[in-house]
Amino acid sequence: MNDVAAEPTRWRLADGRDQLFFALPGRTPAPVADRRPLGERPDRQSQLRFDRQTGQWVIIAALRQDRTYKPPPDQCPLCPGPTGLTSEIPAPDYDVVVFENRFPSLSGADGAPFDLPSADGDQFLAAPGHGRCEVICFSSHHTDSFADLEPPQARLVAEAWRHRTADLMARPGIAHVFCFENRGEEIGVTLTHPHGQIYGYPYLPPRAAVMLREATAHARRTGRNLFADILSHEVADGSRIVARTELFTAFVPFAARWPVEVHIYPNRFVHNLIELTDAELDDFALIYLDVLGRFDRLYPTALPYISALHQYADTVEQREGYFHVELFSVRRSATKLKFLAGSESGMDAFISDVAPESVAQRLRGL
Repeated sequence: MNDVAAEPTRWRLADGRDQLFFALPGRTPAPVADRRPLGERPDRQSQLRFDRQTGQWVIIAALRQDRTYKPPPDQCPLCPGPTGLTSEIPAPDYDVVVFENRFPSLSGADGAPFDLPSADGDQFLAAPGHGRCEVICFSSHHTDSFADLEPPQARLVAEAWRHRTADLMARPGIAHVFCFENRGEEIGVTLTHPHGQIYGYPYLPPRAAVMLREATAHARRTGRNLFADILSHEVADGSRIVARTELFTAFVPFAARWPVEVHIYPNRFVHNLIELTDAELDDFALIYLDVLGRFDRLYPTALPYISALHQYADTVEQREGYFHVELFSVRRSATKLKFLAGSESGMDAFISDVAPESVAQRLRGL
């Protein structure tokens, strides 16, 4: 299943943004000229501001107020646009496409050096919104979801994720690469076409920083990797395992924060998708499809979810980071959603409404 094109076909959109077509074996992309009157885009369109209460950077991206919002299906900007006048993807068809976001939270990471300013000094500290935001379209079919993809198509998406991870990690000023998908209006999705996003941050995002802090402390204390120990303990316990292969394990975490939450770990320590072998990437695509298929069979209606690919650079600061996927949903029953209210939003103190073991048991039975 790993017979995919080594390099994508590169294209340029009307306003200068990059676009890459990833193709299945035997298929050749045929993009056409993007004829939309988009005009030139500014190099950087957002700002970073430092929150001294938390020690965290906040992205201020006011231009995103103007992004496309719930267009009718016949005006979807992610469907193929064979005329070059109607779509972000000027082509009669495609397999998987990645392009720079037209309304990016971060931009300008095109080779110029960049360093965040020191947090010492000014009370109100700001910096350009350096980084990169990309859109990845999983399929040209508007009504598909990731769980509907055939294994070779899912494998091609994983190949595209790996390609973009390698590219963005190598760019100056990029500290963290995050591939993710939001699925469902309950999550806040405004384009229903099957797609995800890829962010290149100029700093370690808060959750990644916290996990690395805990992993580093665990390594100093025990000499072992925290994530590897978590995986080992989950496998030994067995009650929260959802699916397991020779190369990957999917489980509901012991302290799950969300009503439905599954983590997928490679059985071998790697930092990111780049370090997976082709055989591991094959297996990753299959177990990912497996878990998402179980998600869609959990309730009568499709499960809204967020998929977060946690990746780390092979650096001193991030050396304890273990690549894994965290899939989670706000749906807590067939008719009810979990809202992040006072405790979760105000204090970041999660309260779970369901037992992780019962969720794992239900998912295993699907």
